[in-house]
Amino acid sequence: MRTTASVLHLDLDAFFASVEQRDKPSLRGKPVIVGGTGGRGVVATASYEARRYGVRSAMSTREARARCPHAAFLSGRFHAYREASRIVMGLLQEVSPLVEPLSLDEAFVDLAAAGLPSLDVVTVATVAEHLRTGVHDRTGGLTASVGVGSSKFIAKVASELEKPDGLTVVPPGTERELLRPMHVSVIPGVGPATTERLRRAGITTVADLESISEDEAVRLLGKAQGHGLYQLARAQDDRAVVPEREAKSVSVEDTYDTDLTDRRLMEALLTRHATSVADRLRKQGHSGRTVTIKVRLHDFTTLSRSSTLSAPTDAAAVIARVARGLLVELDTSGGVRLLGVGVSGLADWIQDDLFGETALEDVPALPDPAQAPAPVSRSWSPGMDVVHAVHGRGWVWGSGRGVVTVRFETAETAPGPVRSFAIDDAALSPWVPTSP
Repeated sequence: MRTTASVLHLDLDAFFASVEQRDKPSLRGKPVIVGGTGGRGVVATASYEARRYGVRSAMSTREARARCPHAAFLSGRFHAYREASRIVMGLLQEVSPLVEPLSLDEAFVDLAAAGLPSLDVVTVATVAEHLRTGVHDRTGGLTASVGVGSSKFIAKVASELEKPDGLTVVPPGTERELLRPMHVSVIPGVGPATTERLRRAGITTVADLESISEDEAVRLLGKAQGHGLYQLARAQDDRAVVPEREAKSVSVEDTYDTDLTDRRLMEALLTRHATSVADRLRKQGHSGRTVTIKVRLHDFTTLSRSSTLSAPTDAAAVIARVARGLLVELDTSGGVRLLGVGVSGLADWIQDDLFGETALEDVPALPDPAQAPAPVSRSWSPGMDVVHAVHGRGWVWGSGRGVVTVRFETAETAPGPVRSFAIDDAALSPWVPTSP
């Protein structure tokens, strides 16, 4: 265990929604929900204004609309999110060579490798504040919550304490004092099923969990989980910060606050994950032959199923179809708390159209206009970037009945006017950013 608070965890606040509010002045300070906008869509991220109405990630769009009907529902723009993430990760790497990205909006940083004159609390707090300021300035106003502690676990817990736009440094030696009053669900791996099992044993806080023996923890939760939670309840975590290495596989997974029971929702989430995996494969110039799904059940049992194709692919439709087929093999009636999709057996070539069809069906995934030309059908998704020959740049407010409505504004302008056009107006086209 470290004797210094030298592990930093940075988490960009409501990332997708915050990028949309940054780039769309008329939405600043208002509820914004990013994700699938159709009837079978899924919420990817909700702004803090929308969260006040109970909207959360992985919630169905239908329920989100019922809870917050006045929110802006946007389908998302991966190019903007990737660019903001690139800037932030670059800033972190200026501080330390050991940066472990967890996703586009989250990373650990090892400050012990940063060459600082000291690792005392004042010094690391100054570095953390410098990073927060740098994120705001370089990204055009995005905010980050930062935690610093003696381990990944403590740093992660600390970053959640002052959200949004906060900073917490946990001085070495105070970790247990910080954790004891917290609910046991603060510990990674303690989901609803484990929480209930511990509650029935009279354990609701970290202090309660700390008070039992390791043998008792193993009896309650099984060997692997019991041993792990016994250590974490005592703030014992020696995991290293590991920078990215060459990928042997590409995968995406999410853990959900509430156990999922709707199979159609699970299929939609797997399709979303498959789309993200395919996007990353193409970005890296890779394809893969083996598709794997990971499913963690309500009782913390983790299952996986794989299928190997006859040739490698980077097609989202193929990966999604295989992933949904693999889900059929599993009994998820008791609830699911984690879903993941991965592709391995990586290659640098593909064979197109393995299944004779490439269109995604019922996809709640976020479209990426930077990766493909405008659809011939002139389909305009809410939030997508567009440009008009006369009015300039803007974004799609909505479309239907042969009409597309655009608000003309950018991150650098004041809230702009709204105008409507025929859906096939030749003067209107998707706006695709140039590569940095």
